[in-house]
Amino acid sequence: MAEFKVVISTKDGKSVQKELKSPEADVFLDKRVGETVKGDEIGFKGYEFEIRGGTDKAGFPMRPDVGGIARKKIFTTSGHGVWIPQKGKKYRKTVAGNTIHEDIAQINLKVLKQGAEPLTAPAEAPAEEGEAKAEEKPAEAPAEKKEEAPAPKPEEKKEAAAPAAEEASA
Repeated sequence: MAEFKVVISTKDGKSVQKELKSPEADVFLDKRVGETVKGDEIGFKGYEFEIRGGTDKAGFPMRPDVGGIARKKIFTTSGHGVWIPQKGKKYRKTVAGNTIHEDIAQINLKVLKQGAEPLTAPAEAPAEEGEAKAEEKPAEAPAEKKEEAPAPKPEEKKEAAAPAAEEASA
């Protein structure tokens, strides 16, 4: 049973996330980085997407130049998931292969063909309800804090003590 988080980057520079479970997610199984997917199969009518990459469940990035489904240690100078501090150095890095399988957690997609309706994440409605609940809770919390008097700062104690000492000496 496949389950993926899909991140779709739009042409205007924004991104939309959607979680897919079987049977929608089964469309991606055995596809490779660079292949295309029709949006009708995953709930976006009229769209066409290109698979640009992703990460496995441990966070290792998929590389288009590494075949298969297994993680592999590659000797590289540049690319996804690689930062080389000095020019010319090579490092051995662990990456995931370019084929999507059940251990892939996230798939990155790029819009190739725009549909009639704009892309929106289906999880936006529950998020708005969660925000409304979050707004109600802080309203209760400050009422409790107003009852408690804040402790005076050490600087205020010194200033309050100094005038009292002057009155006593006069």
